[in-house]
Amino acid sequence: MTSAALRSRAWKLLEMVTTPLLPSDYLDLVSPLRAGADLCGRIEAVHPETGDAATVVIRPGRGWRGHTAGQYVRIGVDVDGVRLWRAYSITSPTNRQDGRVTITVKAIPDGKVSNHLVRRAKPGTMVQLDQATGDFVLPEAKPAKVLYLTAGSGITPVMGMLRDIEFDDVVMVHCAPQPQDVIFRNELHDLVADEKLRLTEVHTDTDGMLDIARLDELVPDWAERETWACGPAGLLDAAEELWSEYGVQERLHTERFRPSIVVAGDGGEVTFSATGKTVDADGATPLLDVGEEAGVLMPSGCRMGICFGCVTPLKAGAVRDLRTGEITEAEPGVLIQTCVSAAAGPCDIER
Repeated sequence: MTSAALRSRAWKLLEMVTTPLLPSDYLDLVSPLRAGADLCGRIEAVHPETGDAATVVIRPGRGWRGHTAGQYVRIGVDVDGVRLWRAYSITSPTNRQDGRVTITVKAIPDGKVSNHLVRRAKPGTMVQLDQATGDFVLPEAKPAKVLYLTAGSGITPVMGMLRDIEFDDVVMVHCAPQPQDVIFRNELHDLVADEKLRLTEVHTDTDGMLDIARLDELVPDWAERETWACGPAGLLDAAEELWSEYGVQERLHTERFRPSIVVAGDGGEVTFSATGKTVDADGATPLLDVGEEAGVLMPSGCRMGICFGCVTPLKAGAVRDLRTGEITEAEPGVLIQTCVSAAAGPCDIER
């Protein structure tokens, strides 16, 4: 009998013993990071960065295909018995020798996953992973001059870039409320000391919000630089307007963590027909958040309208797109993105 036939017979015997489960179910318990298992990772360390931010070190399973600097990864985390998915930028370099990856998370008010990862996650905790994705990345050909324009946690994808590739002429303008709120501040200042980075910090508690027109003063040659910008919608909107005004919009690359919010209507009663739950919702809260708050199991991904991981049938009523204000009414086959849609009157979501 061949070795392949022996393995096949042995596997069938194992299936008989483990019924109704499969042998792979037990292997997942013993070796969850093995090749062939659902992609997951093990948290190996959590390093505080600021009072409300921490870097999480993750050992990914063997199915992990790596990443490109600037990309993000969707992570499934079990919080109080419910698996929730969020997207975080990868902050480790692509060539990290130990094969680990890091995400750097800023805890936001009422953020279930961010607060859990920053304040409660422990080494040994298993998380689910998707493959890295995103097009907020560096080009293959090195630009002669680079500008990074960031604010708050918008620095995280850019830090992955800084750690991955050195450029001859790099400038960063970064906004944070106070010096102690600047994530990676010590590392950034080490780069400055080594003359690998020119850094301007804008401390908004004392300096006020960055007026994009100040770039003429802070970075006189900003229009000549290939620019990567990441931060709040207001900053990115202003940057896109300025770059367009000067006719250099092709040199500006942006990453938005949250959708731009517009006036969203009056809200209404939301029915989650599959679970029988009905809740009142305002016109500005994404239906994804409404459902999660009500205890409904909601699929999700990037939470900013890019990956379509939250797409759900709209059975009745109407919703408003929080980015554009566009109304979508229910009809057969209509799907909506719950992360960027709010109730525009009573509606029924098939969850």
